[in-house]
Amino acid sequence: MNRPPPAVLQTPGFPHYGLAWSPFHSTRIALASSANYGLVGNGRLHIVSLGPGPAGMPGLSLDKFYETQDGLYDVAWSEIHENQLVSASGDGSLKLWDIMINDLPIRAWHEHTREVFSVDWSNINKDQFISSSWDGTVKLWTPDRPRSITTIHAHPSCVYQALFSPHQPDVVATCSTDGTLKIFDLRAPTYATSGPGSNNFTTPLTAAALIVPASGTEVLTLDWNKYRPFVLASAGVDKAIKVWDCRMVQLGPEAAQNPAVGGACETQLMGHELAVRKIQWSPHRADMIASAGYDMTCRVWTTAPPPGGKHLVYIHDPHTEFVIGCGWSLYEEGVLASCSWDCRLNVFRV
Repeated sequence: MNRPPPAVLQTPGFPHYGLAWSPFHSTRIALASSANYGLVGNGRLHIVSLGPGPAGMPGLSLDKFYETQDGLYDVAWSEIHENQLVSASGDGSLKLWDIMINDLPIRAWHEHTREVFSVDWSNINKDQFISSSWDGTVKLWTPDRPRSITTIHAHPSCVYQALFSPHQPDVVATCSTDGTLKIFDLRAPTYATSGPGSNNFTTPLTAAALIVPASGTEVLTLDWNKYRPFVLASAGVDKAIKVWDCRMVQLGPEAAQNPAVGGACETQLMGHELAVRKIQWSPHRADMIASAGYDMTCRVWTTAPPPGGKHLVYIHDPHTEFVIGCGWSLYEEGVLASCSWDCRLNVFRV
């Protein structure tokens, strides 16, 4: 079956770290990038449009870009303002941009003490977003306040990603260097009791409603299933994508007093040859998940293959460097974008 080639946009000198499709405009994508692979130097936020290209094939065009002093690691569109988006930066800052305004952000926050690795806007409490950082914390923000609303001391080490539940307000999942996936109830912030070998006085951790021992090594990415509440996927250095049933989680104030450890692993999806850097469940299908990895591929999987069929549905392999980000179009089923350290954004149909 001959598939059309992907629509491609190149951003020379600026390898990519993350992408986000606009929830308001079906063809608009934001792209977070960093010079020198994010190790040192400045960043760029690109605003990209998908439209008709040569010979009637879809093409990508760069609408505008913003320069930042430090590398950008993630980006999320506002759920309340069609022209606004927030970026996560290597210098610990978050910046709110309005694409009708050139050059400068309209607001900036700087509370994290290390790199901000992820940012996510709530699709339920649409005036809130969260950030996660190498400093071990997750912070809850609203665009009109100068300071964060809440800080969760989520993990003793880097929090690679924090995401709001798409089903329950005030519920957040995190993943970390420490190999765990955690679920927090923002309405019940209390500190965890000290375990053996931990000192709550110097390094207090916020009590999680559920801790999932997801891997023996770093968990780099997670996502909530959009159709099955409390089903999540995680992936990372161990190359496996694991699907977790976390419906046993107890929420509310009682939960934080005796946090559960658990989560049943429903499915393991094996096939990536190196670490998996990003996963995202389809917004249109409960069984479909995309992944991006250091093996230079973006893959699509089903958790419910037909009898005798395979979990792996599709491999997209034109990238020539680590594939760091992937994201499904929110409007058009089966359209996926991938971004990479090869400075290419690809949009293709699965």
